[in-house]
Amino acid sequence: MGNKIVYSKELAPQTKLIEVEADHIARRGKAGQFIILRVNDEGERIPLTIANRNPDQGTITLVYQVVGKTTEMLAALDVGDEIHDLAGPLGKATEIPTGKTVVCVGGGIGNAVVWPQVQALKAAGNRTIAILGARNKSLLILEEEIRALADETIITTDDGSYGKKGMVTHALDELIERGEKIDEVITIGPVVMMKFVCKTTQPHGIPTQASLNPIMVDGTGMCGACRVTVGGETRFACVEGPEFDGHQVDFDELITRLNYYKPEEQVSLNEYHRCRLETAADNFTRGE
Repeated sequence: MGNKIVYSKELAPQTKLIEVEADHIARRGKAGQFIILRVNDEGERIPLTIANRNPDQGTITLVYQVVGKTTEMLAALDVGDEIHDLAGPLGKATEIPTGKTVVCVGGGIGNAVVWPQVQALKAAGNRTIAILGARNKSLLILEEEIRALADETIITTDDGSYGKKGMVTHALDELIERGEKIDEVITIGPVVMMKFVCKTTQPHGIPTQASLNPIMVDGTGMCGACRVTVGGETRFACVEGPEFDGHQVDFDELITRLNYYKPEEQVSLNEYHRCRLETAADNFTRGE
């Protein structure tokens, strides 16, 4: 094993950041890439973005939202505990231009991808504008980290509790309307959000990359679980992506595929809760 958790903090309700020992990934990972982990030797494999790297310390930073069995198991681990295994870096790195104006549009947990992207874009000499969205202020993550890097940072919340009231697409529209020369947009977040970001940029001919989040299992393209339709062709997000031309992505199909296993995921989560309750009851009975 050896993938020890060395730091942990809560970024927002049900959203955590952990720093994990993973020397080879810390040295080789790039913006846009991800890892696949298993919490234990019987666990499922889930992909998480490499949000940050510290090659000197041999650690990587992961950000995740507690939404199912595996992320609940991950959240139960403390500093000093070890994750069973990590595979990575996986996927293609973000293609970083030079001397361009790039807008990074993130929503929710997607800000964990925006963070390394802005860092890499700035290092290559680009002007970078970050648009970060959340349902409300309490759910906004990594604002300070991204604001410290971007040339301009725009915050939107659905309820107006912080920043501009409205969607990230409203802020993007305002940038376009004010005459900002945008060479490229990169978007990551909920699939519906990415779909409408791409619809916003398409009439203006602004190249837009969408970082997709399909179901992944092996991370090598062998299982086919991560397949998406781009430009009418089947592509495998884990090896050919995760970033694709957003104007060519079939987002409706992606939404359907992401929802396909929701019933099974809920059954697994319920069974996990039942086992934990039974274990707690047994321990109480034995006086442990």
